[in-house]
Amino acid sequence: MGDVRLVAEGLEVGHAGRPVLSGVDLTLTSGKVTVLVGPNGCGKSTLLRTVAGLLPSLGGEVRVDGVPPGSLTRRVLSQRLAFLPQSSLTPAGVTVRELVRHGRYAHRGVFGRHTAEDAEAVAWALEVTDAAPLADRRLDELSGGERQRAWLATVLAQRAGVLLLDEPTTYLDLRHQFEILDTVRRLAREHGIACGVVLHDLTQAAAYGDEVLVAAGGGVVAAGAPREVLTPEVIDSAFGLKVSVVRDPETGYLACFPRRPDLAAT
Repeated sequence: MGDVRLVAEGLEVGHAGRPVLSGVDLTLTSGKVTVLVGPNGCGKSTLLRTVAGLLPSLGGEVRVDGVPPGSLTRRVLSQRLAFLPQSSLTPAGVTVRELVRHGRYAHRGVFGRHTAEDAEAVAWALEVTDAAPLADRRLDELSGGERQRAWLATVLAQRAGVLLLDEPTTYLDLRHQFEILDTVRRLAREHGIACGVVLHDLTQAAAYGDEVLVAAGGGVVAAGAPREVLTPEVIDSAFGLKVSVVRDPETGYLACFPRRPDLAAT
């Protein structure tokens, strides 16, 4: 088992003092991908932003490498934890390499000069995200999938041990969705990063998550390995949707299909 990098216990999150999720326990471990799923508006993104230190918690506690994030400066926290939001503004005229260099801001000295260590981190981030061929292209000229790889490389350049991704496959076609998720899976397994990812697609959650948390109705209704959590009963309870869950005989991955009596085989 890998090292525990982030722990949330009894966490309550929300906006303007109004909770949307309560009693949340979450553990992110090196080398593992934990996926958060649930219906729209259930608080998945709020939870992720709270554990990232971007929103104050309403209760409970969070520790990153054993330390409450509020006790760390933004620079030090960024060296330990990287967060990629659902969408980011695309700066005009900026190349992918220039964008990824911005990911090193937390490591620069007082004069903000780029070092050999910065250059190595940028090169590594471009390589592991397959963005190296895009390095000298302008960000605003790229496809959605290429831009997402560039943004992922930017947060990876922080060289943080915890990576939080809020719906990283949104607006991407199917091929690019799997490319991004393959990259996340590789970052966990080959580079020991603790990954927390918000996804909508339950089949993708089952295929890429080591653990899955299902949020609904103001709390976490199930948590554990995909085969234990993504059951017809849990999905019906969380989403109000009748599904069939089948297992791929070759890979063992689960797939969820809605039950449509009108489309039943005859």
